[in-house]
Amino acid sequence: MKREPSLPDELPSSRGGLLSQPRAVWAVAFACIISFMGLGLVDPILPAIADQLHASKSQVSLLFTSYNAVTGIAMLITGVVSSRIGVKWTLLSGILLIIVFSFLGGTSDTVGALVGYRGGWGLGNALFIATALSAIVGLSTSGTAKAIILYEAALGLGIAVGPLLGGELGSISWRGPFYGVAVLMAIAFISILFMLPKMAKPKTRSTLSDPFKALGYPSLKTLAITAFLYNFGFFTLMAYSPYVMKLDEHGLGYVFFGWGLMLAITSVFVAPKLQRRFGSVPSMSVMLTLFALDLLVMAVGTVMGSSVTVIVAVIVAGIFLGINNTLITTAVMEAAPVERSVASAAYSFVRFMGGALAPWLAGKLSEWFLPETPFYFGALMVLIGVAVLLMRRRHLRDIDASITAH
Repeated sequence: MKREPSLPDELPSSRGGLLSQPRAVWAVAFACIISFMGLGLVDPILPAIADQLHASKSQVSLLFTSYNAVTGIAMLITGVVSSRIGVKWTLLSGILLIIVFSFLGGTSDTVGALVGYRGGWGLGNALFIATALSAIVGLSTSGTAKAIILYEAALGLGIAVGPLLGGELGSISWRGPFYGVAVLMAIAFISILFMLPKMAKPKTRSTLSDPFKALGYPSLKTLAITAFLYNFGFFTLMAYSPYVMKLDEHGLGYVFFGWGLMLAITSVFVAPKLQRRFGSVPSMSVMLTLFALDLLVMAVGTVMGSSVTVIVAVIVAGIFLGINNTLITTAVMEAAPVERSVASAAYSFVRFMGGALAPWLAGKLSEWFLPETPFYFGALMVLIGVAVLLMRRRHLRDIDASITAH
């Protein structure tokens, strides 16, 4: 697929090795690690927050809902902002918001205030992650596919370390992880400020309608709908599984560290090989099907009262999600003839809406029905996502050729 040229996509690529990157790429990647730590940081402390703030599981799950909902909606303005103030200052603005709202989260005395501050954190997250992916791809000297692998590796590492840090700091106080992120993001702010060069603004300013126009392309729409559906499984795992594993903050931190580690390793070393050998759509379909089956194992483990079964299934899920995340993100970057930042914003808007609904719904399903019901529902939604992907695969037939070309 041909793409209209845009900055920073016009920067030359020498197709070097994955680790042969400019300092600016490593600065953004480091900031990505810290930013993505925020996603899993609260996992080990969810039960503690529920207990100490006297809140139900569905109320505490709103920490994910507000974060993802604001992130998704704010994705629609990321292109407008970055095309006017530039990539560097958009990244810095996002990081600054994360610092402020993560610190404020640590001062909360009610679950309502904490949910609100997580929403502000989501705004900063949106400005940062949509622009970070575009910046890494644009500044990388190793081509689009390897740049995305680097981005996904940062994502996986951040998701892995986040729960570990959350568990350690959370064992002292549930407020600790929030203060910890504020400090780490301050370090990331300084590294971006001094190491990222000034990048030229796009010649054409983005508008609010650009992401919606991008979703008019069948290929991008297919990937966005698939991600929306499988995020019900993803965030059921993230937001609900801590309640059925019966572990303390340390234990939950180690489990999600193992999950994130599997995600990081497979996203870097396994996903590219599967894409080259079998193609993007077949590989995504198989990984998502395996993830759905894994969620069913979590449901069975919950019925049996076997924490070990759920723990092992959570860690194993990182394998399937790591592979799928890299495959689908790479495909999104080649799915429509629009600027990569616009494609990323459009896709993320739809994807994060699934991430906003899933945590709250998982908590409610467990309250309305049985403890294992959220896992059954998550598995069903993931399988519907696979069905959508396969039924609309004709729209993605040129994706692999486009990935190879770039």
